[in-house]
Amino acid sequence: MIGKAARIRKDFETFGQMHIFAGFDTLDTRAQKRLVTQAGAVDLPHLNQLITSFVKSKWTPPDHRGELAIQPTPYIVRPENGGDRAKWASARRRGEAALRAGKVAAVTVAGGQGTRLGFDGPKGAFPITPVEGKPLFQVFAEKLLAAQERYGHPIMWLIMTSPVNHEATLAFFKQHNSFGLDPKQIHCFQQRQMPVVDLDGKILLEGSDSIVLSPDGHGGLFHALLHSGLLERLHSQGVEILSYFQVDNPLVHCIDPAFIGFHLEAGSDFSSKVILKTDPDEKVGLFCQRNGCLSIVEYSDLPSEQAAQRDPSGRLVHRTGNPAIHLLGRDFIEKIARDETLPFHRTEKKLTLFDAQGQLRSPNQPNAIKFERFLFDALPFANNPILVESDRNEEFSPVKNATGPTSPETCKEDQLRLFHRWMSAAGMDLPYKTEGRFPFPFEVSPLFATDQDTFVEKWRGLEPKPFLQEGSVLGNNTPLSTVPRKN
Repeated sequence: MIGKAARIRKDFETFGQMHIFAGFDTLDTRAQKRLVTQAGAVDLPHLNQLITSFVKSKWTPPDHRGELAIQPTPYIVRPENGGDRAKWASARRRGEAALRAGKVAAVTVAGGQGTRLGFDGPKGAFPITPVEGKPLFQVFAEKLLAAQERYGHPIMWLIMTSPVNHEATLAFFKQHNSFGLDPKQIHCFQQRQMPVVDLDGKILLEGSDSIVLSPDGHGGLFHALLHSGLLERLHSQGVEILSYFQVDNPLVHCIDPAFIGFHLEAGSDFSSKVILKTDPDEKVGLFCQRNGCLSIVEYSDLPSEQAAQRDPSGRLVHRTGNPAIHLLGRDFIEKIARDETLPFHRTEKKLTLFDAQGQLRSPNQPNAIKFERFLFDALPFANNPILVESDRNEEFSPVKNATGPTSPETCKEDQLRLFHRWMSAAGMDLPYKTEGRFPFPFEVSPLFATDQDTFVEKWRGLEPKPFLQEGSVLGNNTPLSTVPRKN
């Protein structure tokens, strides 16, 4: 240990980061080991390159006060909006064949905690359904179980965690018996952590024995899949496509055969769903054509005048919003990961840290720099990337804030709206709201149906029809049960 610590300290001295060992000799053996282990995992030459590029060199944030040189991008239109029904049916058949052949796995980005929701634990453990309060992870697990039953093949589920919640996520799935999935088909893997530096490029400490670390962004998925060994496992099991979604969106179709079919028909490396923006201020990224390539512009980077532009029909010119639902080819993921293709980005943050006197200080201005990679930076390297329209009412209601927009309250209302639409399509006319509240709070388990067509088919096959009342849950084995309502 002494020899290893000496070598690491020498390396940090060479790269001008020796300050992290300033209090090393006053630490006990356990704390010294913790700091040496953390420091030994830092790729100092690479970190130094990032500091040189983003800190020591003259760097200014992008200035988008002028109009961005972007153009609207084409997308595959849904049938109800004028798309080709025959092509959608053909794509669905092709996607179903791929699912029956076991060529598709699911991957969920779930490295965050539920702190912003006032929840102590992994965000995927947050209760979200309107009646039973099922956690996000259970909603996705039941959707995968439903897909497995429909297509007759197990579906691997990869979950990218972070050191902050990895062990808690494993324990949560064990506590709940993997929600009916075979534990062997669930694979949790951690994304890489990057040191956080100050505005002078010095690595920050959160204590005398601990470096400040931050996940390397959703673009870290490529590196993490490769170095976890999961790409090799996917290859050995014949999986060719990963269905990517984030942990905060319970409406997502984890497995969408039509989407998969379009991806295969295009020979695409990277396919994405789009939701059509109606509000120019909606906080979602924007798909566009930029320098001849499909790209994403962050909502904060698009000038407000440009975001508000409308075409002669009144629709937003730039309307193809990014709900973070993608399909990625396994070989493409490996290529991006092995070539270290994705660039890093500088992100400034305000971090509460200990000062030299050991006091916690909360800054008024950004005092820290994180280095992150973004998934969509892989788009320019992808062959035949395509966009497929999604219905936001069916598939997009993320949970990001404790109150207000994109909160648990709005998400639960969106789920109820969805269930009411399904019931209406099946022939039952239900009022949406009475005096500001839903008259029939009820829930449809993914084990019963994950889409409107399946719901209508199953509902019409139920004889006699169950009586719907407040707190009803339409499940798998018992067609309709009543449980106490959870607020």
